[in-house]
Amino acid sequence: MENFIQWWQHLPSQMNPTIFSIGNFPIRWYGMMYIVAFSIAYLLAKQRIKSEKLNYTTEFLSNAITWAVLGLLIGARIGYVLFYNFEWFLSNPIGIILPFAKYNGSWHFTGISGMSYHGGALGVVIAWVLFCRKEKIKLFDLTDFIVPGVPLAFTFGRLGNFINGELYGRVTDANIGMVFPAARDGLLRHPSQLYEAFFEGIVLFAILWPLRRFKPFPGFISGLYVFGYGFFRFFIEFFREPDEHLGFVFLSLSMGQMLCIAMMIGAVIIWYFGFRSKPQMHE
Repeated sequence: MENFIQWWQHLPSQMNPTIFSIGNFPIRWYGMMYIVAFSIAYLLAKQRIKSEKLNYTTEFLSNAITWAVLGLLIGARIGYVLFYNFEWFLSNPIGIILPFAKYNGSWHFTGISGMSYHGGALGVVIAWVLFCRKEKIKLFDLTDFIVPGVPLAFTFGRLGNFINGELYGRVTDANIGMVFPAARDGLLRHPSQLYEAFFEGIVLFAILWPLRRFKPFPGFISGLYVFGYGFFRFFIEFFREPDEHLGFVFLSLSMGQMLCIAMMIGAVIIWYFGFRSKPQMHE
């Protein structure tokens, strides 16, 4: 048992975030997890079309996922800039889009570091609003269709964070803690990425997927996802290390928790407008 605990606590230092490299261009597990995540969301929605005989084509689904990918990547980056590091990017705007850094006299591919889930979610919503206008369909019809499979897909994004050794948790003396090299202190910390993968991913999926056909009004499932993610993430943030340059932004709450409160309020707004849009029965 002691050997297992030692292995567990030092697991992050044994993981290589790079699968392989082509010259100075690394292929990372984090990027691969994004591909896996979108593939899962696509396959689950495709399975719904077939098993539930929904009035969507695979071409329509592929286009919707493509718009979501673009919205997420752009929104996640802009969200990180606005919510977490605005002053630095204001003085170095090229860093928003430049995936290269120069050191030791040569340029190296570093990827774009810093993505915000909340910004990505907003990006997807904006992209899908435009997509729905183009396709002349209602937004809640699209989101209620795809959203039930999103948490399972999201699980792999958090596993990517774990393999990267980033977004680690606060210091703990519990055996479940891990030593994350990026923290540079050698202390045990909560593996908050795994907490998020489990609760915001697997548990939320276990709630939404059985309810995927339950539609008391448009937007019910979409709002449930938004509220559920905000709820789970809010409490997990008590175990997650706040961003060093931000710390706690209001009382003892992190920026992530403030955004999660906004998400839960947003879910109530979704339910309100969804319920209002439901056709009313008249005697």
